[in-house]
Order: sequence, then C-alpha cells, then structure tokens
Amino acid sequence: MDYYEVLGVSKNATLDEIKAAYRKQALKWHPDRNKSPEATEKFKQINKAFEVLSDPKKREIYDQYGEAAFERGGSSSGFGGQYYQQGPFRVYTNFGGDFSDFDFDFGGFSDPFEIFEQFFGFQSPFSRARRQRREVFETTLTFDEAVKGTTKNVIIRGENKTIKIPAGVDEGTRIRFSDFDLIIHIKPHPYFKREGQDIYFEKEISYPLAVLGGIVSVPTIEGEIKLKVRPGTKEGMMVRLKGKGIVYPNSPRKGDQYVVFRIKIPERVSSKAKKLLQELEKELS
Repeated sequence: MDYYEVLGVSKNATLDEIKAAYRKQALKWHPDRNKSPEATEKFKQINKAFEVLSDPKKREIYDQYGEAAFERGGSSSGFGGQYYQQGPFRVYTNFGGDFSDFDFDFGGFSDPFEIFEQFFGFQSPFSRARRQRREVFETTLTFDEAVKGTTKNVIIRGENKTIKIPAGVDEGTRIRFSDFDLIIHIKPHPYFKREGQDIYFEKEISYPLAVLGGIVSVPTIEGEIKLKVRPGTKEGMMVRLKGKGIVYPNSPRKGDQYVVFRIKIPERVSSKAKKLLQELEKELS
C-alpha cells in the first residue's frame, strides 16, 4: 500500500496538503457517510496513511523503508520473548513469569475512529465499540535507570511485582501488559537535559578560551571525553557528539549529545585584567 496514493498526494506534499487530503478522503470514506462494503477498510487505510505522513519522523522512516517498517513481523529476541516491529521500535512480548503480552506504546497507530473525532471534533458512533479503559499504574526511575535499563519492584493491585525495564525509556513511556498499563516517569538530571533520545549539556568556558580555543572535558552518559573548542567560539554555539546520546529501546541505534557553549563573563576584573581587555578591544576593532 502506497500511503501517498491512499491520500491522493505527491511525495513532496506539505503537511497542510496532507491534512487537506486527509479531510477530503476521511469524509468521503467514513462508514457513517459511506455505506459501501469497502468503506471501513478504506477508512482505516486513510487513517494509517495520515498517521505516518503527518508525523515528520514516521514519514522519514516510511520514505526510506516503505510500509514494511510499520508492519508486524514476529521474531525471537534476546530479551526472553518475541517481538514485532512498530515503526522504528521493536515491541516485545514476554511469555514468561507473571507478565505477558506487553508492549511499549511510542505513539503507534491509534483507533481510526478516535483520530477522526480528534480531527473533526465530533464523536463517531463506531467508537462505542471500543475496548474498556485499562488499569494504569505508574513508577518513577532515575535518569540513569531510564538510560541504562533497570529492574523495578512495582505494587500492582496490592502485590509486589518485579518488572524489567529496557534501556532508553522516556518520560511518559507506556509499558503495556495483558490487563494493565505501566507509565514511566523520570527524575530530572542535575545537568543533562533530554529531548527524546538526544542529550543537551551546557558547558561553561572562559572568554579567553572562547577566543583562543583549546581543549575541555565534557561529561557524557558513558564517561568524560575531551572536546576541542574552536577559536572564536560564540555564546550558544553547539557541537554534536554523534552516537553519544541515549539508546532507542530494544535497538542498537542511539541518539546524539549536543554540547552548548556558554561563555563566562566575570562580574569583576582586576585593574590589570581591565587594561588587558581594553588593549584587546583596540587590537580587535
């Protein structure tokens, strides 16, 4: 199935064009309005295409790998169970112990009738057939536990259960079990800021170092590294450390770390330093 063809847009279509095409196709094929036998299946295809093409990351994956990147295909895993593919993520099913049939909800395909309601602002009678709400429990991890993976004891319906959480989960990640969901919360790190699988770190450097350049030590989640500061570095200049970010859950792929330079301006300077700065200003002007 060609998602672009389903919506009737070109591969270079803008997001606004994709939204407009979705409105047109969804209204045409919604089962409430279209009584043809193929309407329901066609409507699901339209919503599936819209969910992928309206999300920049999913669209990039689709353009590179096609529909196969969003299809389920079973395979054995090293995690003690089976997995299927959901977008760029491997979603695991655990057949052992007290827990079974769980997956990680990373914003996968939603109920097609629900997306219609959100998009058009009214409820479809088909939504009445949705499954009942699942029980939801929560647990909190440290930044390091989320990055490296951990085993947590969680109270589920009054019982203490041990749950293995893979590396790379993010704030709000939902782990789905057979009859309940577990939502992950993460404590903030004192100096790393996280955006998805990428990490941002602000490194303060002196004014002379920014002007002359040099070498500084920078922390990463894997330890300290030496980083070159280029001469003439400006406030807010950013350096990308490829592959130094957080691993994607159940995948060898990693995000990046970005080092943002902040130039330290002293509040007070000695008379000697003031004179040197004045001479420098004359030299550079």
